[in-house]
Amino acid sequence: MKTADDHAWVHAAIDALEREAARSADTHLLKLDLPAFAGIDFYFKDEASHPTGSLKHRLARSLYLYALCNGRLRAGQDVVDASSGSTAIAEAWFARLLGLRFTAVMPARTAPAKIRAVEALGGACDLVDDPSEVHARAAAHAARGACHLDQFGLAERATDWRGNNNIAESIVGQLAREPQARPAWIVCGAGTGGTSATIGRYLRYRRLPTRLCVAEPAGSAFAHGWRRRDLQACASEPTLIEGIGRARVEPGFLFDVVDDVLEVPDGASIAAAWLLESLLGRRYGGSSGTNLVACLQLAAAMRARGERGSLVTLLCDRGERYAETLFDTGWLAAHGIDPSPWRVRLDASLRCGSAPLP
Repeated sequence: MKTADDHAWVHAAIDALEREAARSADTHLLKLDLPAFAGIDFYFKDEASHPTGSLKHRLARSLYLYALCNGRLRAGQDVVDASSGSTAIAEAWFARLLGLRFTAVMPARTAPAKIRAVEALGGACDLVDDPSEVHARAAAHAARGACHLDQFGLAERATDWRGNNNIAESIVGQLAREPQARPAWIVCGAGTGGTSATIGRYLRYRRLPTRLCVAEPAGSAFAHGWRRRDLQACASEPTLIEGIGRARVEPGFLFDVVDDVLEVPDGASIAAAWLLESLLGRRYGGSSGTNLVACLQLAAAMRARGERGSLVTLLCDRGERYAETLFDTGWLAAHGIDPSPWRVRLDASLRCGSAPLP
């Protein structure tokens, strides 16, 4: 039987999360003018400016609230989740806020800076050589009594897609006074599937004409699954882009709210991440590069059809976390990646309004 003290702790924990949300300002929506795409406005939602450095800050807060309000998390209970890094950093940050011990089950190849960030926040990292085993390892921690936040299983239901300051509502609100306030496209990736599910549902709920494009590494499970409506689809290619490009179709993937999927080779994503630094003056991660490539591809198609409109995408996390990987030429060479041909194509796209992908 739960005691009054149990309920008091849950209420105090929810209060702490709500106070944190009240202290957090909204993230910036950056506008980029690209002369080759006249009549097409580009907007970048800077989710890297969250206190934990990525769009997963929103998700982590929602997962803790979901666990608390569903009676799954109690005072003094350990917390665990499977993550490639950004979600783990945010979950470790909130665990410290609530005075809980947190363990992140992560692929061993996760960027070292992300591992250090989790540990700096007091979290522990359980590194797994085979990325396909992270779910089973997290479940093993849960079997020993830890609360499994389960971002992959619960992301699409933990976030209130009708509003409550979700990312879709924030984007639409920030665009309200812009010349082309109803974007032609919103572009995002699919890690847990929570972000694409939230945006896609919200667009329909608000009866907006905006379409949703999921930008994914080439050969991802989401890309194959979406085209075939196949919940058993698996990735046909590995990817070096952390946070997206899942090997399997995750429970949070909602195919029917997505209007298009664009597959982006890793070399193009990495070249675009480098390009973002020159365009915006700071570094962002590889998935932000994936999003940029997809935006340019969509904009080139709009330009060819003589269409005007706006496109919105996400800057997902801080690029400094990838200094030893995506922004290290030696690391890229060791992994057989040469982004320079893709940079030529991207520069031509910016100069001529052409499509960066073949």
